[in-house]
Amino acid sequence: MQANGNDLLTRFANFGKAIPRDGLAAPLFLLAVLGMMIVPLAPSVLDVLFTFNIALSLVVLLAVMYVMRPLEFSAFPTVLLLATLLRLALNVASARVILMHGHEGEASAGKVIEAFGHFVIGGNYAVGFIVFIILTIINFMVVTKGAERVSEVGARFVLDAMPGRQMAIDADLNAGLLTREEAKARREEVRSEADFYGSMDGASKFIRGDAMAGILILAINIIGGLIVGVAQHNLPFDEALKNYTLLTIGDGLVAQVPSLLMSTAVAMLVTRTSRSSDMSQQVLSQIFMQPRVLIVAAAVLMLIGVIPGMPNLVFLTLAAVCGGGAYLLTQRSHKQAAAVPVPAPPAPQELSWEDVRPEDPLGLEVGYRLIPLVDAKQGGELMARIKGVRKKLTQELGFLVAPVHIRDNLELMPGGYRLLLAGVPLAQGQVYPDREMALNPGRVFGPLDGIRGHDPAFGMEAYWIEPGQRAHAQTLGYTVVDSATVIATHLSQLIKTHAQELLGFDEAQQLLNGLAKSSPRLVEDLVPKTLTLAIFTRVLQSLLAEKVPLRNLKLIAEVLAEAAPKSQDPVVLAGTVRAALGRQIVQEIQQASGIGQDMELPVLTLAPGLERVLQDSLSNGAAVLEPGLAERMHTALANATAQQEARGEPAVLLVPAPLRPMLAKFTRQTVAALHVLGFNEVPDSQKLRLVSAVGA
Repeated sequence: MQANGNDLLTRFANFGKAIPRDGLAAPLFLLAVLGMMIVPLAPSVLDVLFTFNIALSLVVLLAVMYVMRPLEFSAFPTVLLLATLLRLALNVASARVILMHGHEGEASAGKVIEAFGHFVIGGNYAVGFIVFIILTIINFMVVTKGAERVSEVGARFVLDAMPGRQMAIDADLNAGLLTREEAKARREEVRSEADFYGSMDGASKFIRGDAMAGILILAINIIGGLIVGVAQHNLPFDEALKNYTLLTIGDGLVAQVPSLLMSTAVAMLVTRTSRSSDMSQQVLSQIFMQPRVLIVAAAVLMLIGVIPGMPNLVFLTLAAVCGGGAYLLTQRSHKQAAAVPVPAPPAPQELSWEDVRPEDPLGLEVGYRLIPLVDAKQGGELMARIKGVRKKLTQELGFLVAPVHIRDNLELMPGGYRLLLAGVPLAQGQVYPDREMALNPGRVFGPLDGIRGHDPAFGMEAYWIEPGQRAHAQTLGYTVVDSATVIATHLSQLIKTHAQELLGFDEAQQLLNGLAKSSPRLVEDLVPKTLTLAIFTRVLQSLLAEKVPLRNLKLIAEVLAEAAPKSQDPVVLAGTVRAALGRQIVQEIQQASGIGQDMELPVLTLAPGLERVLQDSLSNGAAVLEPGLAERMHTALANATAQQEARGEPAVLLVPAPLRPMLAKFTRQTVAALHVLGFNEVPDSQKLRLVSAVGA
């Protein structure tokens, strides 16, 4: 039994050691508060607790004054709750003591309550009652009410601005202004600020409820004290009224003073700005450190001081103090200005290679009326739209699209913008930020009242309408988009068209580095053993130029590793890769046109005579078509493509593999909607339907 008892004690000691000491403060405090409400306390203990309550309120108030930012005191809502519980527990404990021992005299509830009853209110319960009501009104109607409103508005503004601030952080991250760690820290700060102001909005209700509870407790104690004193202890009514009223008012003042201090701390914390600053220095510098303010105040006080019947000495003394302060501040500013040495003009520095800055891969210049579209603080959504475009195209094309550098350009029209590739303007357009664009998709049921225009990305007919006309335009069959979407769509179209120019050596190497994580042997054998990085990049650029994405990079690398020993020509290698990716190419054409994979693919072919002429030109080494023939081919291909689009079908030209590169290059800019496929690029299982022969 002795051994079992020692073992039990050992386990209990080890359990006590395992409990973290830092986490015991809050539970013990709550248990103590609960005990104060249940267990009767001696008057001497009440004196200690009342003094501790006042000291705690002073410490919290000073901590709020000297904190640099509100978020640095993020535990304040919890501290406010605990302090409120402590005051309410003291009210319960002191009410018990007053009702049980109030008949014994004014010292029966402790020295602190007696001191507040005599020293603060002079022993006059009528004066004490009025002072208590005044303090309660100040606390409840002025400080607490204002702090509650500021907390509510601050929480609402912070929560409303949270999405915009998050998008601004994402935009800075995409633009390279922030690292991932800095962006993560800023996002955490935004979330913490939203949580803090939301907690403060709720914590302000504690102070309001505490002030209302003080009034009710005062009335209950006075009425209950009269009943107890007269009915149970047979005290005269006047003596009972005096004793219990003085004790109750003293108790109320002891609790109301810390409550007022805590309310002031709440108001000071929520009215501070979110920037890091010392409040004392901020107040002094903004109020008492401006000589002009003190001079005007001294003049007004002097005018009041010379009026007969006014306390002249007081006003004139304060006027002299303000005037002297203004004089000292002026003299100090002059001395500081004289002490600051005038910097010598900097010597011209020698130019270096750091002054040569490369052009941004992608750029967007906007007129001054479009700046709010870019500024997330003003609710601009363009940065978020551009990020979405980059993410979508990165997934579609198979490589990371470069960030878009946005800047304002006063040389543009107020609503104009310009898109640049490597510093060279590619396209420009004009939008109306206060209007929306209603696009005509091809079938609408009437015109609209607005500014006529065209979609800058696809050239579709459009109207710039007021936002209130959006529902009406949609009922007529128009597609309505905002200005940010118009610019983002135009940018997306240009990136797709010039994707090959955005892929350089660095991007190709990054693709190889990513592939090396899953297929290290393949990458090691391909570059630089079999192919140079330059040829590999040229092949990828050729694929992108013909709208072939690089998502299946492993298959591309495998085909190049097999074909590279036979040829180092990028055109030949790109053709070999296209043949391997034939199923993917055909599938994307079908998906873009809404044709099922099990349906026939409509195709155009070349007339035998035209095909023979083109093959003869290739065999003779001719790289340029005869002008007349080129014009007739262009007209025929354009007409055939337009007919296919009118039927809602894709325009696909099926040609022999040797002719495909030449015809793809010939139609790339003039007939962009035409897909040129080689016979070897169509899967054997794909069903074809011949539409017509071009050049028959």
